[in-house]
Amino acid sequence: MRISPQSSSRRWFDAAPAASGVRDAVRILGIDPGSRLTGFGIVDSQGSSIKLVDCGTISTSGDHAERLRRIFNEIERLVARHEPQEVAVERVFVHRNADSALKLGQARAAALCATFGSKLPIYEYAARHIKKAVVGRGAAEKAQVQHMVRLLLAMQALPAPDAADALAAALCHAHERGAQQLIKAVAVRS
Repeated sequence: MRISPQSSSRRWFDAAPAASGVRDAVRILGIDPGSRLTGFGIVDSQGSSIKLVDCGTISTSGDHAERLRRIFNEIERLVARHEPQEVAVERVFVHRNADSALKLGQARAAALCATFGSKLPIYEYAARHIKKAVVGRGAAEKAQVQHMVRLLLAMQALPAPDAADALAAALCHAHERGAQQLIKAVAVRS
């Protein structure tokens, strides 16, 4: 079990509201949960500027309970180390295999529960929405997501697939957040 960092919707958990203003800076933790590999990506977003802070994967092994414990502990450490202000995660997609869907849901829950101590607001987005926000089409392949994440964040190398998916969730949220702030700013001026 290891973390391999590469350093550098819908709101469903209510926490203290962020201050309003188009130029608000925010640190976003994106999570791509999986029972064997959980991707994470952390970005700083201010206005139209988005910068990579950290990304990588949490690799797990052992029985399922041990995997969930590992995911929880490592996400909790990431939150303590990087102090994100918001979390973005992909909405659960139910596959035909019920056992796989259940394990994915449990991994997702372990990751999200690790953020509850910090009372972070959590936003979830459909996979198609995330891909459309980052690549421009909802049916994009993983390689396309990796490529666009690399370009958007000026990364020197392609991120690992799970880290790219987590960064894509964070980027999607940054774009959604920016759009909502602009709408609020225009409404205030009217």
